[in-house]
Amino acid sequence: MSLASWYMAASITEESNNMFLSPYFSNNNNKVVISSQQASDFAKQVAQDFNPIHDVGAKRFCVPGDLLFALILTQCGLSKNMTFKFAGMVGDGVELALDPNAGDEFSLSDTRGKTYLNVSRSGDMSRCEVQTEAFIRSYVAFSGLNFIHVLIPLMKARKVMINPDRPLVIYESMSFHLDTLDFSEMSLHLASQELAIDGKRGDVTLTFELLSEGKIIGTGKKTLVLSGLREYEEEAAQGMCNTYESRKLMFS
Repeated sequence: MSLASWYMAASITEESNNMFLSPYFSNNNNKVVISSQQASDFAKQVAQDFNPIHDVGAKRFCVPGDLLFALILTQCGLSKNMTFKFAGMVGDGVELALDPNAGDEFSLSDTRGKTYLNVSRSGDMSRCEVQTEAFIRSYVAFSGLNFIHVLIPLMKARKVMINPDRPLVIYESMSFHLDTLDFSEMSLHLASQELAIDGKRGDVTLTFELLSEGKIIGTGKKTLVLSGLREYEEEAAQGMCNTYESRKLMFS
């Protein structure tokens, strides 16, 4: 799939369920808990992310970064400029403290003070559920395409690959800028991709355009970390793709 043709649209109408995220977390007096089942359901049903690290009972289970991203937007609002820097992986049932009236700089931490995500934002803010859902659905659906359509070809081009027995890819940061908050549907177009290699570590940077009704209304960037890099092997890489596609069929 070429960069020019890669679009993932999310059109949301007024009749859609604006509380679409509610099945994927529990909130009691601004104390948020995400169970492994809720996290797994979100990964597979919303983000189309079939990484086994999000499976219930996984040895190294963690809540998808996309779910934490979505949680911030639905509970704290969608601002024109936002940056998310991940500081740790959230496990099953961790109680998170979330202030819906947080300022321009805030963190998502657990009730013991451990920080998992740092957020900064500026510009106008929207709490429109239709806009927020449209933005989230397009953004995380874009994420679901990363492994097969972006990371594998990128690793092949650089002649490196992650450990096929423990394929771990971790979000480092996400950011975006919106020129306007006047939209009700959103799609993302991958603009560029880069893999910087430092020993066994790989830093991936993806940049994209945000479109509404065919017009560019913003830009964004994601950075991911690839660990345990080794020499690229076509058979092993294809095996990872086959496993991923098999899991996708299994959970569809």
